[in-house]
Amino acid sequence: MRTEVKKLPKSEVEILVELDPTEWGKFIDEAAKDLAREVKIEGFRPGMAPKELVEQKVGQGKILEAAADLAVRRSYLKILDENKIDAIGQPQIQILKVAPANPFEFKIKTAVLPEVKLGDYKKIARADKPQSKDKIKVEAKEVQESLDWLQKSRTKYATVVRPAQLGDRIEIDFTAKQNGQLIEGGESKNHPLILGEGRFVPGFEDNLAGLKEKEEKQFSLLFPEDFKPEKLAGQLVDFSVKVNLVQEPQVPEFNDDFAKSLGNFENLAALKANVEEGIAMEKEQKVKEAWRAKTLQAIVKKSDVELPEILVQGELNKIMEEFKGNIAQMGMELGTYLANIKKTEEQLRQEWLPKATERAQAGLVLRQIARQENIEVSQQEAEEEINKLIKHYPDWETLQSQIDIKQFTEYTRGRLINEKVFELLEKCQ
Repeated sequence: MRTEVKKLPKSEVEILVELDPTEWGKFIDEAAKDLAREVKIEGFRPGMAPKELVEQKVGQGKILEAAADLAVRRSYLKILDENKIDAIGQPQIQILKVAPANPFEFKIKTAVLPEVKLGDYKKIARADKPQSKDKIKVEAKEVQESLDWLQKSRTKYATVVRPAQLGDRIEIDFTAKQNGQLIEGGESKNHPLILGEGRFVPGFEDNLAGLKEKEEKQFSLLFPEDFKPEKLAGQLVDFSVKVNLVQEPQVPEFNDDFAKSLGNFENLAALKANVEEGIAMEKEQKVKEAWRAKTLQAIVKKSDVELPEILVQGELNKIMEEFKGNIAQMGMELGTYLANIKKTEEQLRQEWLPKATERAQAGLVLRQIARQENIEVSQQEAEEEINKLIKHYPDWETLQSQIDIKQFTEYTRGRLINEKVFELLEKCQ
C-alpha cells in the first residue's frame, strides 16, 4: 500500500492511497466470497460457489463495489496509525480507480486535531493569583437570608374558614376570556397559588384577597404592554374566579428544635455554623472557577490554534442541546421559544459561534498542556469517579441503558485530565 499525505488549510489532510493489484485482488476475492453467502447458486452451498459464477449472478460491478468498501474500511485505521494522523469526524472518501488486475486508488479527506503552539502558560498562571481563602468573607446578612429561606421552605399550610389574605395559599377555578373567547391557557381547576408572590398578571392576586372559600368574583384586567405572548399585551381580559380553598401559613419557630429537624445539628448555633461554612465553600468555588476561566482565556489568547470547522460545529451542537434542555425545564419547546423571540435556530447558532469557537480552542489548549506535562488519567481513576457519580443516580441501571457507557467513561477521563491541568496551573502561584 502506498500513501501520500497532503496538508490542507483549516486542519484538514488529504491522503492519496494506492493498493497494488495483488493486495487489491485479495479484497476482490473476499468480497466475492461474502456475496456468495448471500446469493443462491444451484449446486453449491452458501459461500462455496466459484468467483466466476458469483460474478455472473450479481455482476462484476457489485463485486468491485463490495471490494472497494472492504479495502477502504480495512486500510483507513492502518493508514492513520502508520502516518500518525489524529483524525476527527467522518472522513470523505473518493474512489479514483477501481478495476480488476489493476491498482486500486482512492482519496481520503479528513479533519485532524490541529497543532497547538502554546504560550507560556505557567507564566500566565503566575501573573494573576487567585483570591486567597482568608480574604473570602461571609456576611451575617447572607447567613440570615439562607436561614430565612430554610425556615420558609419548611412552612406548612392549614385550612382556615376566613377571607384570604396576602401570604395565604389558595386553590381556585378560573377562566380568562378576551371578547368572550377563552384565551390560550385561560382555564384551570384547583389552581394553587400563594397570594402576594405575584405569579399572575398584575392586579390578579389583589382581586382575590378578601374572598372566602366558595366565593366567586368577576373582574377585568389590562395586561401590561410588555406582556408575552404579545397578542395579549395591552389588552383587556375578563376573569371569572371561584375560591375552593384557603390555607394560612404555619412557619416553624426558629429554635434548637427547628435546627434538629433539618438533620444532624445539636442546636441552632450548629446550624448557623454549617450554613456559614456552606456559603464560604460556595464563594471559594466561584472564585476558583472565575480564576480558571480567566486564566484559560489568557492562555488561549497567547496560543496559536488553527481550528477545524468540525470542532466548532461540534461545540455549537453541544450548546444547542444544552439550551434545549434548559428551556425544556421551563416547560417550553424550542419552536415556541423561537417564535416568541422571532429568530430561527440558524440565527441562534450564528450568535453562539464566537462562544463555540472559544470553547473549542480552550479544549484544544487544555489537551495540549496535558500532553506536554504528561498528565494522564488511568482507567481505574475514571472508574472510581464514575462510581462516585453513580451514588447520585438511584436508578443507575436505567440511566446506563440510555447512555453510551464507553463514551461516558471517555468524557469522565477528559474531565479529570482537565481538572489535573488546572491544579497544575494553580500550583504555579
